[in-house]
Amino acid sequence: MKEVDSAPFFMSTIFKIPESVLVVIYTSALDVLLIKRVDAPDFWQSVTGSKDTPDETFGQTAVREVFEETGIDCAPTAPLANGLHDWQLENVYDIYPRWRHRYAPGVTRNTEHLFGLPVPAGTPVRLSSHEHTAYQWLPYRQAADACFSPSNAEACLMLARFAAARVQS
Repeated sequence: MKEVDSAPFFMSTIFKIPESVLVVIYTSALDVLLIKRVDAPDFWQSVTGSKDTPDETFGQTAVREVFEETGIDCAPTAPLANGLHDWQLENVYDIYPRWRHRYAPGVTRNTEHLFGLPVPAGTPVRLSSHEHTAYQWLPYRQAADACFSPSNAEACLMLARFAAARVQS
């Protein structure tokens, strides 16, 4: 007789951690990289992604997600390593209902930590085909208008202030 596992389905499922990053990648002309989602073809966004483990830092998550989604390397040994800038801002928002199944039962809110990454104009972009279908560079105000997420749009609009502060420091 075969034994049946009586553990509930959700106990064997790996859920997303409701802590994520949003990384605004931009040029010195304040053109912002936006990428189009596979699972929501009308949704343009900056690089986003959740922590893989609870002890992964937001900085580590940002480096990993930027590389996974765009092929841009800003790891500690890469030429762009000093570019990744922690904006010291977080958004807490309701997880869109269409994606709540990715989180543990009862999880409805996510904390998103913001970063900026300046890159040279013409930086090559290599999309992760299972996550994104297209990319575009837009002036930051147009990028804000194109973003489906209000927190992403707001981050694009804050870019001019953060970029100017980085130049002055």
